Amino acid sequence: MNLSSHIAELKRKHHSLSEKVEAAQRAPGTSTLEIAELKKQKLRLKEEIEKLSVTA
Repeated sequence: MNLSSHIAELKRKHHSLSEKVEAAQRAPGTSTLEIAELKKQKLRLKEEIEKLSVTA
């Protein structure tokens, strides 16, 4: 897998997590801990995307 396709895959995962966060925030039974964990995962992906984009 080359770098650009790896970045594209990370962006896809980031977008998917964004949708999960939004859905979790709308769902009445979702715990704040679960939402916070999804947001942490999303942030880690964003940081990795930015790091790889600088080196590309």
